[in-house]
Amino acid sequence: MARTVVSTDNAPKPPASIPLSQGVRKGNILQVSGQTAVDPATGKVVEGGVAEQTEQCLRNVIAILEAEGGSLEDVLMLRVYLTDTSQFAEMNETYARVVGEPFPARTTVYVGLPAGLLVEIDALAVLG
Repeated sequence: MARTVVSTDNAPKPPASIPLSQGVRKGNILQVSGQTAVDPATGKVVEGGVAEQTEQCLRNVIAILEAEGGSLEDVLMLRVYLTDTSQFAEMNETYARVVGEPFPARTTVYVGLPAGLLVEIDALAVLG
C-alpha cells in the first residue's frame, strides 16, 4: 500500500523551509499535519485571539480532510497544541462549537509556537 501526500489550495501550504506535507494518506488512514491559524487566501495569521485562531486551525484541518473525501466525522483523534493555559476555556468553547458531537478523542498539550500563533491542531482520520 503506497503512502500518498495530500495537498489542497484550501489550506495553507507549508513554507518551503519546513519539510512536511499538509497530510499523508496510506490506505484509508489520513494524518493531517498540525494546522495553524494561517488563512490560505491571505497567507497571514487571522486577526483576533485564541477563539478565532482555533476556528481557522479547524477550517484548515477540515479542508485537508475534504481534499481526500473526508470530514470531521472520520476523525478519531484531534491534538490541540495551546501556548497559554489560561486560554483553554476559550479554545475549548470554540472547538466544541466547530467540531460538534460526537467528539473525537482529543489531547491538549501546552507548547511554544512561533510568535503570533496561539494554537495548532492536527488530526488522525480513518476514511471510507
